[in-house]
Amino acid sequence: MPLLTEYWYKDLITIFVTVILGAILYLKWIYGYWNRKNVITPTVSLPFGNASKLFSQTVTFADEFKDLYFQMKSKGLSYCGYYFFTQPVLIVFDLELAKSIISKDFSHFTDQITYCNEKNDPLTGQLLALKGNKWKNLRAKLTPTFTSGKMKMMFQSFIDCSHELVKFMDGLSGIKEPFEVKEVVGRFTTDIIGTCAFGIECNSLKNPNSEFRKYGKRLSQPNFIETLKNITAISVPQVLDILKIPLFSSDVAKFFIEIVKETVDYREKNNIVRNDFMHLLIQFKNNVATGELKSEKSGEEGEKNGNEIGNTLTLEEMAAQAFVFFLAGFETSSTTLTFCFYELVTNPEVQEKLRLEIKDVLEKHEGKLTYNALMEMTYMDWCVNETLRKYPPIPILCRCCTEPYRIPNSDVVIDKNVHVYIPIIGIQHDTEYYPEPEKFDPERFSFQNKAKRQHYTWLPFGEGPRACIGMRFGLIQIKVALAVLIKDYKFTLNSKTQSPLVLDPRSFIMTSIGGVWLNIEKVSD
Repeated sequence: MPLLTEYWYKDLITIFVTVILGAILYLKWIYGYWNRKNVITPTVSLPFGNASKLFSQTVTFADEFKDLYFQMKSKGLSYCGYYFFTQPVLIVFDLELAKSIISKDFSHFTDQITYCNEKNDPLTGQLLALKGNKWKNLRAKLTPTFTSGKMKMMFQSFIDCSHELVKFMDGLSGIKEPFEVKEVVGRFTTDIIGTCAFGIECNSLKNPNSEFRKYGKRLSQPNFIETLKNITAISVPQVLDILKIPLFSSDVAKFFIEIVKETVDYREKNNIVRNDFMHLLIQFKNNVATGELKSEKSGEEGEKNGNEIGNTLTLEEMAAQAFVFFLAGFETSSTTLTFCFYELVTNPEVQEKLRLEIKDVLEKHEGKLTYNALMEMTYMDWCVNETLRKYPPIPILCRCCTEPYRIPNSDVVIDKNVHVYIPIIGIQHDTEYYPEPEKFDPERFSFQNKAKRQHYTWLPFGEGPRACIGMRFGLIQIKVALAVLIKDYKFTLNSKTQSPLVLDPRSFIMTSIGGVWLNIEKVSD
């Protein structure tokens, strides 16, 4: 019996055309969202909204939102609308509005846009992705891990890993072989994270094919399917939920969950105590209160509500926290080190000044790199901050509106579930705040120069309650690597490096195409 006519193929054509027209009309209605609120948007095109170049990977996230920042700010706008596929996004340029969203009116923007579905994908149940009270309670529990006191206790692990880094560099300098800096420092940061988060000696510097290094590269270099899932998780996460598609592949989840289980079992059976992240997670698992944790009772309410973290952690919850510590820790730190080394070799006077500071400070500490010695290296701090200004690993700061919010001094209401992007890559390259922004100038972060700038002009770690919890840890990784390498070696740019650098549009984290290749030479005392 024919559906519409006596010719089945005509019926199929009619249905197909109807579906296509319906989809077009639906998208046009979706893409009228900001227009209905009288918010200006860039030119929209079907079917990806404003993100066509991002979806086709012809432009990087950094360039997309840096260009948008200057294009719209030059028109005198404090914000504009944007569509990431069907997801409406408010792009914020005004620092006061950014401050309100990140800190002052945080209660309206408590959530990240990171995908979370603990049932289908246990590794997504990590601090960055958790929402509401569950995030709040876990954040309170994990905060003691990253105090300066805890960093001092973990510091010997950083130094132990740095010994292997020096041995590796000695080998390279001996044979005068160029090296790709991100690969080497990525192994170093993998070893540190493996030791501090999992209590495992990864030995990536000795064995570049270690399992931790293999999975680290897998996660930082997603294939087409993984990239598609990541984009879906941001724009239409309901697709992953309905189809029960995990964001992370089964072998990745299996590896990290089994590693955590084996580590926990071994430590508990052998009564092993270490000053690291895993020990704190084990304490949470067993509901053990330490001196630092006695004030963190916020989990009691969570025990009454299955929606929240309670007084204990499950094995999957432990694995998720260790996983994000690993993922966020090794990639962003190795990225920052890569760009820092690039600037040090293209500005040799800065490299030499940093080398002199390192040697001067170490002389005061009997030649030993201690936590206190590292904290005294102020010029190093300026170099790292300037690198993070020029090359923020994550170029945009993202929040999800959790309660309707009226933008101050306007009639525009940001609706619940609308995303907000703050393009820190644009802010940190704005001549209003940083004259000659493409110039690498560590002096911008001297005490006098910092005091002249508005707050919220430097946001590589975010700000407010959702600021990066691992900031201290990441900075120490970076500074230990710089201290041990710049002190004893001189670096120059190898001809394999494409200079000026070209960013890779396939990566959300800022990454250069072809890498940064350096020559190394031992410095005589």
